[in-house]
Amino acid sequence: MILVTGAAGKTGQAVLRAIQKRNVALRALVRNQEQAESLLKYGISDAVIGDLTSLECLKEAMNGINSVYHICPNMHPAEEEIGRLMISAARENNVEKFVFHSVLHPQTEKMPHHWQKLRVEEALFESGLDFVILQPAPYMQNILAFKDVVINEGVYRIPYPPQARTSLLDLGDLGQAASAVLTDPGHSNAVYEIVGTGPLTQEEIAGSIGRHLNRVVKVEEAPLDQWRLQAKELDMDTYQLETLSSMFEYYANYGLTGNSNVLQMLLGRSPNSLDDFIRREFI
Repeated sequence: MILVTGAAGKTGQAVLRAIQKRNVALRALVRNQEQAESLLKYGISDAVIGDLTSLECLKEAMNGINSVYHICPNMHPAEEEIGRLMISAARENNVEKFVFHSVLHPQTEKMPHHWQKLRVEEALFESGLDFVILQPAPYMQNILAFKDVVINEGVYRIPYPPQARTSLLDLGDLGQAASAVLTDPGHSNAVYEIVGTGPLTQEEIAGSIGRHLNRVVKVEEAPLDQWRLQAKELDMDTYQLETLSSMFEYYANYGLTGNSNVLQMLLGRSPNSLDDFIRREFI
């Protein structure tokens, strides 16, 4: 049986859907009863409610588990602590394989959530566990947050410059890669960058959307101070606000780019392109 943490989020659900296709028993670790009931409707074998900051909860969740796919809640201030607790619970339960959902370029200290993931990677290296680390690029699905504005106003509004370059990844491809490293042999002690596209400017992303919508879509850089005010109005906590601000500043200065060769190897095909995604989600 495979345990997936952070299972109720969009990443966890993509991983669960892909593993289900391999007819493997699954247990989802979630925060509350509503999330558990939602996932059980998808045919998950088991959904347990637990606290990622409790070692006892994690040990109980791993009882009878062969493999773990660990996703920490996005931009959690205690990510390193949670990662170390997960590793301790996995060791005590003799888990056979530990797959950690990290991030592309965790070495970037200027982005706190990347740096915390690097510390968890280091703990895994020292754990003695059979591990795999996946380092995914930003998701194409993140663009969907701007879909209504793009369609209604013809504007792709982001808090970093139009020339900033990012590589992107389709969540479906991530799920397939995760299911492969969890269930196929030959991936022990691997660290894989999971990247779907080459470097794309935000202007190129908007241009691709516009071609498929048959209209002009222009990029508009929202001032970071304006974004911060809007985020505060949405009750975003201080750690998330500061972490996202640091991420946007990093994108503005350096971008975040990678190479798709490793993902192509894991999938046995070319990764889904941005055009594939837009045709599926915008048309």
